[in-house]
Amino acid sequence: MQLKNALFIALIISIIGLISWESYWRSQGKTANLDDNKDLWAVQRAKVDKATEKGVILTGSSRVLFDIQLNDWENETGIRPIQLAAAGATPLPIFSDLVNNTNFNGTIIVGVTPPLFFSTTFPKADPWERAQSKVEHYYKRTYAQRFNHALSIPLQQNLALISTTEEIWSNNIDLKSLLNNIKIGNRMPEGMPPFYEFNDTALDRNTKMTERTVNDTAYANTIKRVWGFFGKTSPPPDKESTTNFFIKDAKKFIDRGGNLILLRCPSTGGFRIGENMGMPREQFWDELVEKTKAHSYHFEDYNQFKNLELPEWSHLSPKDARFFTTELIKIMKADGALSNSKTQ
Repeated sequence: MQLKNALFIALIISIIGLISWESYWRSQGKTANLDDNKDLWAVQRAKVDKATEKGVILTGSSRVLFDIQLNDWENETGIRPIQLAAAGATPLPIFSDLVNNTNFNGTIIVGVTPPLFFSTTFPKADPWERAQSKVEHYYKRTYAQRFNHALSIPLQQNLALISTTEEIWSNNIDLKSLLNNIKIGNRMPEGMPPFYEFNDTALDRNTKMTERTVNDTAYANTIKRVWGFFGKTSPPPDKESTTNFFIKDAKKFIDRGGNLILLRCPSTGGFRIGENMGMPREQFWDELVEKTKAHSYHFEDYNQFKNLELPEWSHLSPKDARFFTTELIKIMKADGALSNSKTQ
């Protein structure tokens, strides 16, 4: 009887502690959110094996994650894209995997964020390793890892206190994130400002900006400061090697009947100024388009994209992301770039 009483008391204390800790962090503005980690990415990558020539795959960096809304794409075309973009990463390793390790010959949209796309082909560089690690995890993941990920989803979706991320500079309050923020060696960039999360992520990796980022200027400014830090500390672009690497895979994909589309999502403010100074359009984007001969869409070429809202200079607000998605589809349909559209 004493043992039963002790267990009952321990259970009650645990429940009270859990509720109190969750309530506290909710009061501090924390919300439950899925970790957009390698496991979540791998689930989407697995869908490629069953994709047909009518399928659409999205690759690129975080702008493709935020700016292309899957629900609106599906409503307009009848096709739900597979979201394989990776935040803070070059799309080259993921695109190369799709070209060389699958037979997919549908549509691949490659987002070109100049500071990342043209950054490097060095395997140990952060932009490359971020993308390549996702590809490697897809091929090496164990059944135990898959099971563990599946079990974690309901908890991630409902408890703010366990919200976590693979980013070493996360401001989350789970044990993993707290340990990651302990400065050991040079794993944390010296002088880097706090980098707060600003995304809401769904199971299929449909991503949108949080309302706090849209409505809280001070919060959005913290993210702008991070962009400024990266702009000052990032090495110069490696245009030649990145372009040559991509062109080789692009040609192979197009030759087998694939539909390649290059997309330059919006940027503004200090971020756009930095891009113009370090990677002028005519020397980077225009040359890439000319060499690939692919369908290409640059936001600056269309009047309807001139006054979009980018609260932190680099990603669209949820409202304008939906607008951008639907308008972009109209433009692509008019060009005949989306042959799998339900209206074609």
